[in-house]
Amino acid sequence: MSASGGTKAVIAALTANLSIAVMKFLAFLLTASSSMLAEAIHSVADSGNQVLLLIGGKRASRKPNRQHPFGYGRARYIYGFIVSIVLFSVGGLFALFEAWEKLHDPHGIEGAWWWVPLVILVGSIVAEGLSFRTAAREAGSLRGDQSWVQFIRSVKQPELPVILLEDLGALIGLVFALFGVSLTLITGNGVWDGIGTAMIGILLVLIAAVLAVETSSLLLGESATAADVAKIEAAIQSDGTRIIHLRTLHLGPEELLVAAKFSVTSGSNGAQIAQAIDDAEARIRAAVPTASVIYLEPDIPRG
Repeated sequence: MSASGGTKAVIAALTANLSIAVMKFLAFLLTASSSMLAEAIHSVADSGNQVLLLIGGKRASRKPNRQHPFGYGRARYIYGFIVSIVLFSVGGLFALFEAWEKLHDPHGIEGAWWWVPLVILVGSIVAEGLSFRTAAREAGSLRGDQSWVQFIRSVKQPELPVILLEDLGALIGLVFALFGVSLTLITGNGVWDGIGTAMIGILLVLIAAVLAVETSSLLLGESATAADVAKIEAAIQSDGTRIIHLRTLHLGPEELLVAAKFSVTSGSNGAQIAQAIDDAEARIRAAVPTASVIYLEPDIPRG
């Protein structure tokens, strides 16, 4: 999957979140509901998430230079990590603070505009559902027969896990907000509004933790998938060459470094070894197009 697929999902989520944030703030101003304020801040945080992901994608597209000879592909991982740590956590901690305030000073939702949060929450659920569907479609071709949990843990494009979990979290958070607002309207007890807000905060912090773990793994450097490693091994060994050892590393979502030591016969001359290396590189790139940097070292079998 190219970067354009992830960008499409990011733009769809950004468009949805900006419009939803405005509506949620309006509902908060009319009703003073803490659940609506927490959801409004959640949408603002999500919008910031998408802007950061777009910036990361733009910075990752820069060409390699002397200072960064392997390019800037990991910028997408860095910005994905910033999203998980800063914005999700800020949104979650703010919601927990609002919940604490509301539980210590509960007040119901009063006035002629009591119905506004319900309408906005239902409309937001529809909008977030459409955004989630777009992200799921973009991920579908890459997911294959993996479960969603396996996909989140193995995918190399940081935008898709962020958007998928963000949209899923937004949908669940909206249900929590609807729960808190509805029970507050029914009972007149603002404690339910505080409970709904606390549930939103806990959800956001949990999502932040999951994304932090996954993006930190990408930052540390992950190897190619098992399927790609098998293709690389088959490509090198297709002419009878024996692999002594093989290492792979993602320089970016669509940039893979391949380093391998392989055996050559003791009677091979320099021209024959160079041709064997060229042929192996061509087979690797044909099997795994993302293998952009390849280093092959010949060696003579011993013992």
